[in-house]
Amino acid sequence: MTAMDWNSISNAQVVTEIGNRLKKERINKKLTQKQLAVKAGVSLFTVAQIEKGHSVSVNMLVAVIRVLRLLPNLELLLPDQPVSPVALLKQTPKETKRVRQKK
Repeated sequence: MTAMDWNSISNAQVVTEIGNRLKKERINKKLTQKQLAVKAGVSLFTVAQIEKGHSVSVNMLVAVIRVLRLLPNLELLLPDQPVSPVALLKQTPKETKRVRQKK
């Protein structure tokens, strides 16, 4: 299976593909839409909307992804960014090199 070129498709196509993949995952886990909705604390309509590729709130999408045990995959989508060396230098306090006597 080849990797999808996500940048070459429209936003609507991305949402549709996400819905299709979540539906496959739900079916693989042997859950009905209603069971998933109850476990995620969302409506049956919301689950159907997600699977049809319609827009839903991020909170509802995360609830569904959590029930399907897919949240760890977000690490691949949005990895934690390490602190750059320049930012690290700016964070470290300047060391005192000499002390002058007050007049």
